[in-house]
Amino acid sequence: MRPSVKELLGVDAAGQEVIVKGWVRTKRQTKSAAFVEVNDGSCMANIQCVFDAETAGKPEIASTLEKVSTGASVSVEGTLVPSPAAGQKAELRATGLQVIGEAPPDAYPLQKKAHSLEFLREIAHLRPRTNTFGAVARVRNRMAFAVHQFFQERGFSYIHTPIITASDAEGAGAMFQVTTLDLEKVASSGAVDYGYDFFGKPAFLTVSGQLNVETYCQALGRVYTFGPTFRAENSNTTRHLSEFWMIEPEVAFAGIEDNIDLARDFIHYLVQTALRDCAEDLAFFDARIQPGLIESLKSVASGSFSRMTYTEAVAELEKHKGVFEFKPYWGCDLQSEHEKFLTEKVVGGPLVVTDYPKDIKAFYMKQNDDEKTVAAMDVLVPRFGEIIGGSEREWRLPLLQKRIADMGLNLDSYWWYLDLRRFGSTPHAGFGLGFERLLLYVTGMTNIRDVIPFPRAPKLADF
Repeated sequence: MRPSVKELLGVDAAGQEVIVKGWVRTKRQTKSAAFVEVNDGSCMANIQCVFDAETAGKPEIASTLEKVSTGASVSVEGTLVPSPAAGQKAELRATGLQVIGEAPPDAYPLQKKAHSLEFLREIAHLRPRTNTFGAVARVRNRMAFAVHQFFQERGFSYIHTPIITASDAEGAGAMFQVTTLDLEKVASSGAVDYGYDFFGKPAFLTVSGQLNVETYCQALGRVYTFGPTFRAENSNTTRHLSEFWMIEPEVAFAGIEDNIDLARDFIHYLVQTALRDCAEDLAFFDARIQPGLIESLKSVASGSFSRMTYTEAVAELEKHKGVFEFKPYWGCDLQSEHEKFLTEKVVGGPLVVTDYPKDIKAFYMKQNDDEKTVAAMDVLVPRFGEIIGGSEREWRLPLLQKRIADMGLNLDSYWWYLDLRRFGSTPHAGFGLGFERLLLYVTGMTNIRDVIPFPRAPKLADF
């Protein structure tokens, strides 16, 4: 394959005859030369293609240059030479030019150098060509690979869990239903007969792969799932999506302390990888999106994680309750403002909060001996708040059955999950990390719709 722009700019290849293919970022012409900046998506930087006066004056080149505009795809032939400009090693002394796909200036919507993120969300099919979203895509790619590297290096097996399910892992009920029934007929008859539906009973898009991956945890020991999940919450916030990706490891014969250690090591690994392998893109985010981003990430990558129980955290928050929009009290679900205060003002770094009230946590979390709290753990980081949520799982059959019933869930829907507690049950633990929330944290972007290629949210499913 031909070398990418990243490869050409990263090596000393002076004198090499090359062909560069990509999309035009800018074109500038003077009496002495024509300059075309080309980007192929491999990195933030463009390669400058310089047509001297003689070359630019050739009829075939001159007529082609007239068709070159921002957004056009081109192929440029030439010789790689040292660049006199600061910031890059090489430029292309161009000898040939072909316009592959034109982008008429009067129609192409990305003519300006700067566009609002709100505007770019309206053209999600074109926004990857901007610096911001090209950088997001590259960081997303590297982080996804790093997720697999981390678990594979530690002996975990990657399990593909189902997208369609009959159970609700969270007990929230905010699920998208999947059906082959004729909805117009259902509406006119006023009755639903699931005997005629594809699965013969109500089915939904999954809100989590956790329950299913526990099946393989109880056979392979160390497992993880990394896939799409869906929530039908009618929420138009900067932190919620209807379709997003979740990373969910599960470890057999493990307790809450093992879970905390794994989560801490995971965050360290991901942040260190981003700093090392995405330096150019993170520098852009630091300069244009979130000043101080790199220093913030460095402090987490090398720092320790403080510990605090939920009860201790609430007591600390109550000392400063006047500064919060949402009043903290024992039994409340900690808000983002609470989490940021704890990490930034109280401990000055990442924080693990444990032992939450059972009434605000999912049914599968192991009950503590006090019968009021569960062996849950959330990892909070500065500037963001909760980034990981997990727990030791309730592996004692009678207690799990009672908890499901107490929450008004259908025991029959969880028959297979209960079987895992009937046959060779083990203590086990795991956590969930929303991939897009990780990307918000690593890039400093402020809206979750800007770190997923095609955001799905209420009234938004166009592309």
